[in-house]
Amino acid sequence: MNVEPGNLLVVDDNQMNRDMLSRRLKQHNHTVAIAVNGRQALEMVRAEKFDLVLLDIMMPEVNGYEVLEQLKADETLRHIPVIMVSAVDELDSVVRCIEMGAEDYLPKPFNQVLLKARVNASLEKKRLRDQEQAHLRTIAEEKKRADDLLHVILPDTVVDELKTTNGVRPRRHENVAVMFCDIVEFTTYCDRRDPEEVMTHLQKLFELFEEMALKHDLEKIKTVGDAFMATAGLLTPAENPALNCVKCALDMLAATPTVLPQWKVRAGIHVGPVMAGVIGKRQYLFDVWGDTVNTAARIEGLGAPDTITLSGPAWAQVATLCHSSGSEIVRVKGKGEMGIYYVDGLLTG
Repeated sequence: MNVEPGNLLVVDDNQMNRDMLSRRLKQHNHTVAIAVNGRQALEMVRAEKFDLVLLDIMMPEVNGYEVLEQLKADETLRHIPVIMVSAVDELDSVVRCIEMGAEDYLPKPFNQVLLKARVNASLEKKRLRDQEQAHLRTIAEEKKRADDLLHVILPDTVVDELKTTNGVRPRRHENVAVMFCDIVEFTTYCDRRDPEEVMTHLQKLFELFEEMALKHDLEKIKTVGDAFMATAGLLTPAENPALNCVKCALDMLAATPTVLPQWKVRAGIHVGPVMAGVIGKRQYLFDVWGDTVNTAARIEGLGAPDTITLSGPAWAQVATLCHSSGSEIVRVKGKGEMGIYYVDGLLTG
């Protein structure tokens, strides 16, 4: 069996044995280091990477048993194969070392053929083990990358349920505030700009929106074109979901000109029950559905640039906490006439 040469450590207090063993190993193109006692051997394996240790049993100070015991007790060193070197009359000692974790043994005096066979077998086992460990590390890294990506796509609680049950049960949630925020006349802006320019600014803006959603305990649901959709009180409890959305929307309106002065956004907020769940198999999407979602989207579309528009139920949650610049009765598709309120700030004091 042809095996790639390794970096070997020979540990023996007898100079003649060391020299003979080292010379024969070097004939097979192995790199050989020498330790004259167990204490030095332990220092060397902690400082340098070895593929195999050939360890004499009977040595002064720290004997072969103690060296082997310390190697196998150390998580970073226990994978190094150890071949015990022993005299023929030390067979009981060899058995003890094998039980402690030694890979193999070599009797003295050394037989050239046996030496080559047992060293090569030990090195091949280590090479296969190293390949397996590298493969397992690659799998673990890929799994972590997949988990990280899943957490980017889906909320943490949804990921936990998906990994535990291999599915996500659809649920109805009460008193959820749904907010849409989009860029006014975005299509017109895009028609006059290069795609790279548009995407650069849009990416920067939505990154800011994500930070603001996190700051105000909103759950980002998705982006649809230039519209940013988020909820409050869906997966984590919120004392006042509509207020969380208003605070976030105010920050969004203030931040947008810092990305691009000519951009203006508007936000719409409605409160009510929603259905939530995961759609898709190849590409997961956590989403919410229902009349509350549709109403929030339509209310947002009724707003003027730099306005936050609330439905009556949403306004009821924040009426004592926010300042309104006015209200009106409008006709909303699928809903008929509705009262809407325009919020332009928080009340102080």
